[in-house]
Amino acid sequence: MAARGSHADQHPGAADRPTGASANIGVAPPVSIVVPARDEEAMLPAALASVLAQNYEGEIEIVIADGSHGPGMAEAVRSRFPQARLIANPDGGIAAGLNRAVAAATHDILVRCDARCILPPNYVRRAVATLERTGAACVGGLQRPVGICPFTRAVAMAMTAPLGAGGARYRTGGPEGPTDTVFLGVWRRVTLEAIGGFDTTLLRNEDYELAWRLRERGGTVWLDPAITVDYRPRESLAALVAQYFEYGRWKAVMLRRHPRSLRTRQLAAPALVLGLAGSAALAAVGIAQVAAMLPVVWLAALSVSMVVEGWRRRDPAALLMLPALAAMHLAWGAGFWCSWPVRGRRRTVA
Repeated sequence: MAARGSHADQHPGAADRPTGASANIGVAPPVSIVVPARDEEAMLPAALASVLAQNYEGEIEIVIADGSHGPGMAEAVRSRFPQARLIANPDGGIAAGLNRAVAAATHDILVRCDARCILPPNYVRRAVATLERTGAACVGGLQRPVGICPFTRAVAMAMTAPLGAGGARYRTGGPEGPTDTVFLGVWRRVTLEAIGGFDTTLLRNEDYELAWRLRERGGTVWLDPAITVDYRPRESLAALVAQYFEYGRWKAVMLRRHPRSLRTRQLAAPALVLGLAGSAALAAVGIAQVAAMLPVVWLAALSVSMVVEGWRRRDPAALLMLPALAAMHLAWGAGFWCSWPVRGRRRTVA
């Protein structure tokens, strides 16, 4: 990410003190919304409409890093959102797209928005106020998965159930304060420049890795549970499996680089996959009763979660939670183990 001015050597924590327009009482500082997107012509318009519906009093700039394979998304943006600025992201990766969008953005406060997100009208106002109030290096809120068909509703329930949320506070909620990571993110430009932006060698988990480096250098990642963003899950089981396989794969790569960032909960899915492989081996040699123990306990836990969530939400789509949860667990765990042959490139800055 290209640096601007002489601020790049500042400490990330110091970068959060209001300067310039934001230091003036009663003046809402201008912000840049940065959006990494690829082939999201179906989803992106709703996200951009939510940006334009913000009740923020300051200027809002929209910069979209387009990593699409074809022109469809760009054409949809130009026809419906001419005020948005499109820049090319030939790498296609999220981290590279974010770095390019940040470098092209005009303003010093940077707000991430993803193509599958719907920002509430007060999102920018609340996030900027929290950034200035706390002096944090990064501010964000909660992810609220919202489905529009039986399968996506089931995935949304799976993502927020205890067996699917994985203990991440941006999914489970909790009190306002410091945390490991947040959903999306809001930063000052000098904060990102001081640590070299997002790691472009990670195709996933770039947000957690950035938050880890910020915290390692003394910055605070701040969760404001009053900030809640709607997220639209993947529409098919195959897409969900591919998504969670990549999550597990790149989490393992990130952990090899930053082993102290490991949280015990992140080993649950890899341990499950390893245990199920062991169960299959035991079954193959005829020890069927012992082999069945882990699969039975796991499937029973998934079934209980399905019943509890279905009853709590009064939604028959919960019947599809079991395959959704199973896919999330198995894909994440398999991706974790399949990452070990992957050789991460030396970290570069886009």
